[in-house]
Amino acid sequence: MELTTLLDHHARYRPDATAVVFAEQRLDYRGFNARCNRTANLLLALGIGKGQRVATFLPNTLELLELYWGCAKIGAVVVPLSPLLTGTGLAGLIDDAGAVCLVTQLSLLPVVADVLPRATLERSRILLIDATLPDWGSYAALAAAAAESAPPPAGVTADDLFNIMYTSGTTGLPKGIMHSHRVRAMYALTLGPAWRMTPESVVLHTGAIVFNGAFVTLMPTFHLGATYILHRQFDAAAMLDTIAREKVSHIMVVPAQIAALLDAADFNAGKLDSLQMILSLGAPLPQARKDQLNRLLPGRFHELYGLTEGFVTILDKSDAVRKAGSVGCPPLFSAVRIVDDAGRDLPTGQSGEIVGRGPLVMQGYWGKPELTAQTLRDGWIYSGDIGYLDEAGYLYLVDRKKDMIDSGGVKVYPRDIEEIAAGHPAVADVAVFGVPDEKWGETPVAAVVLKVGAGATAEELRDWINARVAARYQRVKAAIILPEFPRNAAGKTLKRNMRDPYWAGRDKQL
Repeated sequence: MELTTLLDHHARYRPDATAVVFAEQRLDYRGFNARCNRTANLLLALGIGKGQRVATFLPNTLELLELYWGCAKIGAVVVPLSPLLTGTGLAGLIDDAGAVCLVTQLSLLPVVADVLPRATLERSRILLIDATLPDWGSYAALAAAAAESAPPPAGVTADDLFNIMYTSGTTGLPKGIMHSHRVRAMYALTLGPAWRMTPESVVLHTGAIVFNGAFVTLMPTFHLGATYILHRQFDAAAMLDTIAREKVSHIMVVPAQIAALLDAADFNAGKLDSLQMILSLGAPLPQARKDQLNRLLPGRFHELYGLTEGFVTILDKSDAVRKAGSVGCPPLFSAVRIVDDAGRDLPTGQSGEIVGRGPLVMQGYWGKPELTAQTLRDGWIYSGDIGYLDEAGYLYLVDRKKDMIDSGGVKVYPRDIEEIAAGHPAVADVAVFGVPDEKWGETPVAAVVLKVGAGATAEELRDWINARVAARYQRVKAAIILPEFPRNAAGKTLKRNMRDPYWAGRDKQL
């Protein structure tokens, strides 16, 4: 299950099939494999080999995609870092990973230059993909000088490390999650059939590929020899245009992107007939949006609940209506349990911590054996999320354990309130979080982004929500109208940032 020769296979047996479309570039498998071979050979020329870490500090680029496969060919470990990192964060992760090479671009050089005094990295091994400057490495020049032929065998085994994925850091310090060649191969073998993908599939990805969620369609695409279209960044109008023009069959989006697509001025369900799968992941999608999707584009919606650490459940399109509200069931060779604080199994219908296992489970956290032992116990991933199972074994996500609000000793789950708020006709997105309260300890506040052209005041929204919640303790203290939510590279809403006075006071409505 090592991935060293995967592209070689397609270059030999499906050489003329379209592999990658990026901006104006269209590469068949012969051409894309040749580029990845050049990447592998340029790394070897720098003295980088099996087991050494290559960090990337890039937005979506063709070079980033090449590095994923070029590193795999020689057994090097790719460490994709978010281009949103500051100098301090970047230096810390480079040093934590022990990276011996960094690939970046000219626009990010000021951040990288700030890192140099703090990161143990040779300047000649900091490669720029789009510039040639004195004392800095040139990715393009090194690639042009490298051979297109396959690099020599590196002795890679299935259990060798493929990459280190740092968590997006919604709470605490990022942790480096280790995934082997075997695990990434199992992403392909497990998820490709779940999405009904074939070599003829056309897969569009518009989110950041430094985000682990990207691999749930990336790995099956390249395993099957299908077509992968990559956008530089998410843009609703560009995405809708590409789906119609390229006859895209599969897309993966986070809830905020689904809302942007559905609310786009030029949205036309009739032009999206080619879509066979619309996958939502990264955060719970409000039921109102699920219902809208299933009405406008029936028989396509899938939802994935999962952790980068390596456990997932899938709501299949055949269950999307029948099991509305669920996040599905574990795929083959996987299992899910609900446990109490002592790790004991809870009965059907009772909420507790979600734990799961399966073939996607990480090797552990890089350099953090104690933390690994807390999360990975006897092969089971302890998620820190709260949910319950129905009588058929389908999982229902109650909320993130860390987001739970303790109001007067009563557990308040933000997602329950978010589902209600999302039903307001003016609301495009909503996030509920707890703020300190003298009487109750904590009390809920709803932050809201309005649909374009919609009119509603914070007070109206607060009263509307409070008139519809199921219990008095779910009533929100205030509603805050924001122009946008703070998000990480994965598109996840950063609730902790909205607790910050800057976010809470942006429009002076608290």
